[in-house]
Amino acid sequence: MLYQIADGTVSLGGTVILSHINFEIRGNEKIAVVGKNGAGKTTLLKLIAGELELDRDDRRQGTGIFKSFRVTVGMLKQQAFSDGSRTVEEEMVSCCPAGGSFERERFEYEREFNRLFTGFGFVMDDRKKRLREFSGGEQTKIALIRLLLMKPDILLLDEPTNHLDIPAAEWLEQYLKGYPHAVVMVSHDRFFLDRTVDVVYEVGRGKLSRFPGNYTEYRQEKLRRIARQRKEYGRAKEEAARLNRVIERFKNKPSKAAFARAKKKQLERMGHVEPPESDDVHLFAEAMEPLIPGSKWVLEAEHAGIGYDRTLLEVTLRVRRGQKIGILGDNGVGKTAFLKTVAGLIPPRRKGKKEGGASHESRFSLGNHITIGYFDQHSAEIESEKSVAQHFHDLFPSMSEKEVRTTLGAYLFSGREASKRVSDLSGGEKARLVLAEILHSRPNFLVLDEPTNHMDIQAKETLESAFRAYTGTILFVSHDRYFICQVADSVLIFDGHGVMYYPFGYAHYLERAGREDSEMSIAAQVSAEDAALIAGIRAVPKAERHRLKEIPEEEAYLDWKLRLAREKLEASGERYGELIRARNRLWEELWEWEAEHPASENGQGNERLAQINRECEESWEIWHEACLGWYENCKK
Repeated sequence: MLYQIADGTVSLGGTVILSHINFEIRGNEKIAVVGKNGAGKTTLLKLIAGELELDRDDRRQGTGIFKSFRVTVGMLKQQAFSDGSRTVEEEMVSCCPAGGSFERERFEYEREFNRLFTGFGFVMDDRKKRLREFSGGEQTKIALIRLLLMKPDILLLDEPTNHLDIPAAEWLEQYLKGYPHAVVMVSHDRFFLDRTVDVVYEVGRGKLSRFPGNYTEYRQEKLRRIARQRKEYGRAKEEAARLNRVIERFKNKPSKAAFARAKKKQLERMGHVEPPESDDVHLFAEAMEPLIPGSKWVLEAEHAGIGYDRTLLEVTLRVRRGQKIGILGDNGVGKTAFLKTVAGLIPPRRKGKKEGGASHESRFSLGNHITIGYFDQHSAEIESEKSVAQHFHDLFPSMSEKEVRTTLGAYLFSGREASKRVSDLSGGEKARLVLAEILHSRPNFLVLDEPTNHMDIQAKETLESAFRAYTGTILFVSHDRYFICQVADSVLIFDGHGVMYYPFGYAHYLERAGREDSEMSIAAQVSAEDAALIAGIRAVPKAERHRLKEIPEEEAYLDWKLRLAREKLEASGERYGELIRARNRLWEELWEWEAEHPASENGQGNERLAQINRECEESWEIWHEACLGWYENCKK
């Protein structure tokens, strides 16, 4: 056992924060600590770091904290650097355990420093800059690099992905997976937790509960536990009610008095039945239908220029009713400008980019009866002296007070929260209130720019449930990768050169992009223009396609070629998968045979293995050619 807290209590200012908790770190576990804001997550980290001590408890055996001999603990401090005049290089060299400039340990330390420094998005020339020249977020990243270089036995991280963009967060994920020691972290980045941790501790009501697995597995297990508790509580209440009825019926009958007393003792032995814990997240079970369905095609753009004073990119796409599309891309490529163009806040630039001296005619239009609900960070800048309930009721005056309270409760504004002044809400709470207003007005097209910024996990998961229940169309930008996975059924990738469309969702996109055989992901990233073309052709009944002048013969020919290429791709992929599974089964059979006959050689089995290996190689070549063929057709 690397570290253990047994029956520990922590109080601050006379208030008990953590009560009789048990906590342990085994080996090089990667542990997440989750819970509501103010539940005691940071208090637990400070306790492990030695900045706080357990309360005295005469009933507890020992000090309450047990750890391995000479265990080192490292935690990121709020005040990162005391001397801002030092350069990054001077700060890092001062922390190097090796004294001499030419020692092997010094070489390894500097090589690791360079790897971390560039991994977090810095360039090598930044090493010479003084610490005060960096922003607060950059200084936090440099302090994290310093902490990682120390390689403590227990690494404590409080919101490590704050100030990190997606590439840097992904890089840190991979680094922590291979970190040789234990890590305990607090983070609101659920995707990051899913990729890095194998144990989750939940803090709530001053208690700690341990769950094996990553964040998603923790949520699934917690919901199962709550469901079991509700069933047990319901059965216990029913049994208590039945016993009470029996006691009332027979207590005054002399011949049944003993029977009634026995039932009363049975009821007393049951004791007080604790009600089940409630989940902090509200899950929307019923579909949320827009007031007006709107037309089948919600948005159609053809060579539309997107930008403010200049064209950032050109977009050709079609968005179908009911699609939920997440937009990916680096900062500055035009994601927000595109959303503002869709919402009508800025006009599309009438001419697209020039190609070969010519320019395309641009077109950008919404479908018939499309009603937009638009949200960006400025949408949450609301100020009002009214309570949340009164503010909401003024927007929807036909609702009764009970309906207002019920609706707000579904968005986590229940009881006291609904009685707060709007001006007293935090930024995340204001954003949640505005999104509740938008969803309750039931438009058929939601255009959202970073809808869950500054929200805690409970608020994010509630809104994810609402957006999944919503049956209209959603087009959104978010840096919350878990939110994208939960809501988007397809993604648009803005890369500065154009727009690519991936139809299988974000998790599938990441899975394909991370594989060595990345031809499959490349082939599946159809340009948005080609996807719009194919969608348009398929929207017309096949029997009538030849009658439409709007569909040239070349485009119909392209659709036909894509269909043939896709069929070939799918068939060859299935064949390759079958051969791989067959080879794996054969390997297992050979291993079992060799275990039973260690001194013999299975010549026939080895021949079969060599044959199936040749077939796998041939099948891979066919599948690879099919991928490239599909990709080449998509580019035309």
